[in-house]
Amino acid sequence: MAPPDLATPTRPPGAEAGGHALRFYDVASADGTRLRAWSNDVEGPTVLLCNGLGTSPYAWPALLRPDCGVHVVSWYHRGVSGSERPDDQSRVDLTAFVEDALAVLDDAGVVSCPVVGWSLGVDTAFELALEHPERVTGVFAVAGVPGGTFTSIGAPLMVPRFARRPLAVAVTTLLGRTGWALTPFTSSLPVGAATANLLRHSGLILPSAKTTTVQNAVAEFLTTPVEWYMHLAHAATRHGRLQVSRVRVPTVFVAGTYDLLADAEEMRTLATRMRRARYVELGGSHFVQMEHPEEVHEELLAFVGSVGCSP
Repeated sequence: MAPPDLATPTRPPGAEAGGHALRFYDVASADGTRLRAWSNDVEGPTVLLCNGLGTSPYAWPALLRPDCGVHVVSWYHRGVSGSERPDDQSRVDLTAFVEDALAVLDDAGVVSCPVVGWSLGVDTAFELALEHPERVTGVFAVAGVPGGTFTSIGAPLMVPRFARRPLAVAVTTLLGRTGWALTPFTSSLPVGAATANLLRHSGLILPSAKTTTVQNAVAEFLTTPVEWYMHLAHAATRHGRLQVSRVRVPTVFVAGTYDLLADAEEMRTLATRMRRARYVELGGSHFVQMEHPEEVHEELLAFVGSVGCSP
């Protein structure tokens, strides 16, 4: 069996939508780290997906359809599924993720395109737009506060703002050191319909998400060792709020009303402070693209049509 950081991405039962299979391939990032990239190989304008930390294509069911209308290129984070851990294991920060995004774009021969971000991937999408504006025609931000996701965790639960980031730092530090004891359990946990339905009624994910969608996304997520995931998350806590007012491209924020991890109100406020931003709120959680795949996809198609790309 391959070691965890080199494992081949799994394809859970039901992960192919409409008979359409994903294509996985390797890309070398600027520092030589080998990334496992993926594409849905659909005909249409190209979009770059900066996915949620440690997540997989199965969290985006609408993008797995052969008729989804957009050609997606993306990758697994460093040390996740088929992507290597870097030789310098401190290189799992936002700077490295932007390098990875550029490597995926260059490999695909894409000059510029719309960039989709989800959760902590929103940070990568905005940093890419700030540092390499010539590569980004627009940002479609789903359930993420650029540079401030960890300060918005727990807002609906009335966790005081001053406590949110220190709490996130403490949890990621602790589990980064002790997660090795949990990994044998999490990596062998069967993710069947019962587990998926439990999660759908947990409040973290809402019942509107399909059982098979949750099952597929969670099964892939649990292949990442707990201690490595927390290493990635801890690195993410070190980033401050991004200067989104400097972003000049059109932007759409898509928020879930009941998101426990990224405050919808903060996303709305950010949108009002940007000259070319629009705010959309749906009755979902942090996993709004799994719970309302059609609505989110319609917004994405309209956005891609309005900003275009340069293949």
